Amino acid sequence: MPMASLSRWTMSYFAAALAFLVAAEALAVAGIGYPAAGLVEPATLLLVHFVAIGWLSLAMAGALLQFVPVLVSSPLAFPRLALPALAMLAAGLALLCAGFATLAGWIEAPLDLLPLGAAFLLCGFSLLGLMLVATLLSARPVALFARFVLTGLACLAATALSGAGFSTLLSGHGDWLGTVTLLPDGLPFHALLGLGGWLGLIAVGVSYRLFVMFMMAPEPPSRRVRPVLLLAGLGFGLALVGLAAPFAGIEPGALWITAILAALILASLFYARDILTLYRARRRKALEINMLASIPAFGALGLGLTLLPVAVIAHAGDGAIAALVFLIAFGWLGGLTMAQLVKIVSFVTWLETYTPRLGRGPAPRVGDLVAMPRTGWWFLLYYGGVGLAAATLAIAASTGFRLAMALCLAGTAGIVTELIGIRRLSQIKASDRPPAHERPRLLAARAEERKPAHVETGRIARPRA
Repeated sequence: MPMASLSRWTMSYFAAALAFLVAAEALAVAGIGYPAAGLVEPATLLLVHFVAIGWLSLAMAGALLQFVPVLVSSPLAFPRLALPALAMLAAGLALLCAGFATLAGWIEAPLDLLPLGAAFLLCGFSLLGLMLVATLLSARPVALFARFVLTGLACLAATALSGAGFSTLLSGHGDWLGTVTLLPDGLPFHALLGLGGWLGLIAVGVSYRLFVMFMMAPEPPSRRVRPVLLLAGLGFGLALVGLAAPFAGIEPGALWITAILAALILASLFYARDILTLYRARRRKALEINMLASIPAFGALGLGLTLLPVAVIAHAGDGAIAALVFLIAFGWLGGLTMAQLVKIVSFVTWLETYTPRLGRGPAPRVGDLVAMPRTGWWFLLYYGGVGLAAATLAIAASTGFRLAMALCLAGTAGIVTELIGIRRLSQIKASDRPPAHERPRLLAARAEERKPAHVETGRIARPRA
């Protein structure tokens, strides 16, 4: 497996992301946001951004810092920007959410916190984009899977810029727009570019390589993967046009959104075909927890993306649309992210801990670092909560939704505990653990862009799974 280095701050990104997820789930349990509040009310916006930026975006950023170098077999460019980017993103989200809290009347503060928070987020995402784009372009020609990431980063730029415009409007400084109505008409396209383009498309592109690696399957040929990128690119191009349409005096309606979703559904069908092919061709016949826990995530994607255009065309109402978006965000993106975090954290922990010790004694398998079957039960609890929460959202049952989110919170807390245990080598006998000074730190690798031992022409010894 190509591995240029271990990113020093990836675990810090993961820790911050999981902290925001736990906070978001706790707020939902407390009754903050939809369905207790409207879809576009400040309380709901605060909760949505905790999930979209705090949880999903930070987790995606941390994973990309580690695996983009893998995609191009090249070290991460400008690695010292990783920590400032994380600090700016966390500060920006805190300021943005403080602005939403001001709008909701919970605190007394100037609404200028909204554009200030957006400015910090723009700076943080710009630093992240600089590192990733420079790394991706360092290898020519640009590989197909790298194009997924570049397209997703373009969607991130559009999402961040449109979000900055929305925050300016909400702060009362939108006179420069004249008669152009970006809110609320632009929100669906903002969400599509963020959840679908930045988070979804990159998750699709990276998962191809991760699944090939983790299932020991042959890499799919480009001719099979290319339609996924082309159809998804068409869908997100239409979303970008829809976002900019108000400036031309055009009001894209439900049919425009349906056309976008149709392109994304076709892309998802090709993607599902490829994943099924990888599954059938895998050399590792026994699926590990990260793959088993990903199965419900793909089910959530199929159900949510199939029914969402129907709900939009049929004007099914806020409850049905919110339930389907929740299913995609928490069921697919959230579930897939947490499932792969278990593997990524155990894999990187093994590399950091045991590659320098190869030849000096026995080394455990990567799977030995994970507590099974206990981790699987936590995933069942999480997915059970997601399914119940989606059902209660569809019928606007506020109390039922809060109870369902309590199940999600319990499952998430359990998974977080297991991830901490992996970093602490809790499943390894005390007598078999390396000396304390050689054990991994909880939140950071021991040296920035630390290179594992036994690196030969960009490759390292494959750990035993």
